[in-house]
Amino acid sequence: MPVAALVAAGALFELSENRVRVAVARLLASGRLERDERGRYRLGAGAVPVDRRVRSWRRLEERTRRWDGGWIAVHGAPRGREGRRGARALRLLGFASLARDLVVRPDNLRGGVPQVRAELRELGLEPDALVFGLRELDLAGEARARRLWDAAALRAGHARSRAEVERSAEQLGRLPAERAMAESFLLGGRVIRQLVLDPLLPEAIVPTSERRALVEAMRRYDRLGRRAWAAFLEGFGVPHATTPADTRALLGAAQLANPA
Repeated sequence: MPVAALVAAGALFELSENRVRVAVARLLASGRLERDERGRYRLGAGAVPVDRRVRSWRRLEERTRRWDGGWIAVHGAPRGREGRRGARALRLLGFASLARDLVVRPDNLRGGVPQVRAELRELGLEPDALVFGLRELDLAGEARARRLWDAAALRAGHARSRAEVERSAEQLGRLPAERAMAESFLLGGRVIRQLVLDPLLPEAIVPTSERRALVEAMRRYDRLGRRAWAAFLEGFGVPHATTPADTRALLGAAQLANPA
């Protein structure tokens, strides 16, 4: 999209033109944004790994498999400022700390250890961190591992977000155009981030019905959001068959690619 569209969109959220242009310049310099010969901007190579994760929210259940009780472990968890990309990688794949320098997650993602290892490396995990399968924890260790995630909070968060999405969906078509654009972007973007950062735990640890219901509600809301943004994007000649989810992906990728 042209920078004029980004500036106009930023104005919906009280972002000054200068602030938007400075952000674009920084993203260009970092490789997370690139410009074509017509002066239009798109996500750059530096944002591709995170962008791929952001776009996967619609197909979360396809990323999981039946859990047989095994774990994936990473030894040598990143620390300090230099480890921020590694820490982000572990967060995106749902790892939690079991012991000093040891983080784990259930081995219920498709592709198992090899696939998770490749994704972690692509997302920035340090090459010297060890990624391996872990089995036969003692009873105390197994119980502690299963309690690393707050199952009740995850389920409540899914239910709360689904209620917000469904409530917004009911009124979105009656709002003024700019309010509908802003609300669908902010709420939809927050829920997509929630889904992208969901640890995708197996049924034995966190019942998955609320998560599946949230994904379905968000798919319906996404269609309404695209409709709300269509006229605006068409006015700037921006392809919008897959917006605003992919427009939000640009913001989400930029945010996740610059971990605090």
